[in-house]
Amino acid sequence: MARIPKKEYLFRTRSSLGDTAAFGLDFGEIYKRSVIGVRVYGVPKSEKDALTAYFARINDDYHKRASDTEYHRGEIVYDYLRLNCAKTVGSAFHYGAGYKDLKIEAPLLGVTRIVSALRANLPTEMAVKLLREWDARGYRMDAVLYQKYPSSTYSDPHDDPPVEFRYLPNRFPSVLSMDFRKEEGQYQDYDNLYAMYVLYNLGKYSVRVGDGRRLVIDRTKEPLPYAQADALAKKSARSDSDNYSRGARFNPEGTGYNPQPN
Repeated sequence: MARIPKKEYLFRTRSSLGDTAAFGLDFGEIYKRSVIGVRVYGVPKSEKDALTAYFARINDDYHKRASDTEYHRGEIVYDYLRLNCAKTVGSAFHYGAGYKDLKIEAPLLGVTRIVSALRANLPTEMAVKLLREWDARGYRMDAVLYQKYPSSTYSDPHDDPPVEFRYLPNRFPSVLSMDFRKEEGQYQDYDNLYAMYVLYNLGKYSVRVGDGRRLVIDRTKEPLPYAQADALAKKSARSDSDNYSRGARFNPEGTGYNPQPN
């Protein structure tokens, strides 16, 4: 687990982590894809300290090559499906900060990758769960869209073949798939529509790199309180997913963030 300053994670072209950090993943994220950030207000210092301590514990387990902890069966080593970012973040909230109602999936040992994928913890899904937990604790929230920089000519030398960042798909991560590189657009089932709608309903600002590579901050709208954002997203997602499944021509009830850069 690495602590990366937000400005570096989103906008910097050099990393404080060293030469092994990946541009567009560990830093400079908006040169590769758009990002939705959720800002949470009123979190007590004790909860933040508990999260920090648990992340340090996970790091210690990794360096000691520990196995079979309360948050993971098997060796503590990164795995795309079994011990990924969503599971480690969820574990820190559940075990470290006391979010006992936060459900964390437990992918099984000795099964195929397809079966593991069905039990994997996914970033967008974990974010939706945490929204509910934060609301239950009375924390206020709003969301910010950090738009992809549309003109990056950088290509990752590890990719084969290399593709300039500006040509990479810009689909938001899904609650159904962790692969956001293969295709544009979003899945149109209830869970994915709900996730995009509730985040948009919480939206307040959008941030983009403008002329002269200066940041432009646009205030898009007033964020709804979570209870309203949640109820409206559920209603719209239910109606729109039914219409999409029937292949009907219709005007969607819900509004989500457009992943395409301006």
